[in-house]
Amino acid sequence: MRIALFTETYLPHINGVVTHVKSLKDGLEAMGHTVLVVTANSKTRKHYIKENVLYCPAHKISKRLYGFDLAPAVSRTRLRFLRDFNPDIIHIHNEFGIGLSGIGIAKILRVPLVYTLHTMYDEYIYYVAPAPLVGITTRISHRYFRIFAKSADEVTGPSLKCEMYLKETGLDKPVSVVPNPVELDAFSPEKITEEDKRAFREKFQIAPDEMIAIFVGRLGREKSVDVLLRNWAAEMKPGDRIRLVVIGDGPEKENLEALAAGLGIADTVVFTGRVEHSDLPPYIASGDVYVTASLSDTNSISMLEGMAAGLPVLQLYDELNKDQVRDGINGFIFRDAAEMAAKLRRLKGMDEEQLRILKASVRQSVKNSGAQNLANYINTIYTRILSDEKPENAKKRPLARLLKVKKEQE
Repeated sequence: MRIALFTETYLPHINGVVTHVKSLKDGLEAMGHTVLVVTANSKTRKHYIKENVLYCPAHKISKRLYGFDLAPAVSRTRLRFLRDFNPDIIHIHNEFGIGLSGIGIAKILRVPLVYTLHTMYDEYIYYVAPAPLVGITTRISHRYFRIFAKSADEVTGPSLKCEMYLKETGLDKPVSVVPNPVELDAFSPEKITEEDKRAFREKFQIAPDEMIAIFVGRLGREKSVDVLLRNWAAEMKPGDRIRLVVIGDGPEKENLEALAAGLGIADTVVFTGRVEHSDLPPYIASGDVYVTASLSDTNSISMLEGMAAGLPVLQLYDELNKDQVRDGINGFIFRDAAEMAAKLRRLKGMDEEQLRILKASVRQSVKNSGAQNLANYINTIYTRILSDEKPENAKKRPLARLLKVKKEQE
């Protein structure tokens, strides 16, 4: 198959969508498919292809919105590049200029469209609207984001939260749950030495007998790091010998540092600042547990990276993500500050054999979360769509394309 993946942001930028698209591209290419990534780039003034990535001219927009570059939704040049590529399927991963162009190009070329919903946008309204306008802005955004799901032959998402979000926008459309990928090999604990871990503790002045609870992510309000800090202040004691290490940067970093100081817990909380993704494995492997209170994530890739390193997860209870962390199998659930503190102390009190068994169970729980597994999931969806020869679907694509699919199946 020839597959075009549309994403607003791509390497060298790093976020959950980029990691997902890169893993999908790698997995599909390993299966023998030809993949073209279509992305926006504010550093170029013309469309060009390099290493199977089509870079489209764009404008830089606010860093508060994850540093996205915004490309125009309509471009004859982009359409020409896609005609030349001749995709069998178009798969969009974002909802702005590049995503909109994916919808339009799929219609013009009469090829099937798959849409992956990665983000619960209601959690991000505060970036663009003052508090009095949140209600009306949310309603407008719902109408806008419905366009993508309504245009797609199939919608996928990393968790059941995606289907819930579509229902909140007023669209009752099923979502195929496809778990997020993780670079299992890159985060393997075998690749991190004891010297790496000692260096991490020395850098941040963490004693050998202190347990490390790690959170990784962009420091925006939607990640609820403030909840972790307030819980920490309410229940954790210096005598517990447990440090909270917050890895990442973002618009709330200074506010969170001030909050920690105001709560009197600055000596038990470490803010590392931004860490390049390539430098992240030893940071994560130096931890003992991954902790999160975020309810905006659908299937956090940072959390999966922690699990790939063997870190059990301590997660605030989330009904729609409740199957991601199984209590006592790959982590623990907490509902309030007291329960969070109790389970941290329980982990700290485990002996070496108990920890070894738990960490092995954690890694086992994500063993099928690699790039190839993601590609297999998505390839099944592509194949089903392309082989669906119902009359109403056959009208959407040229006869030659259907004959091509039949020939491949034979």
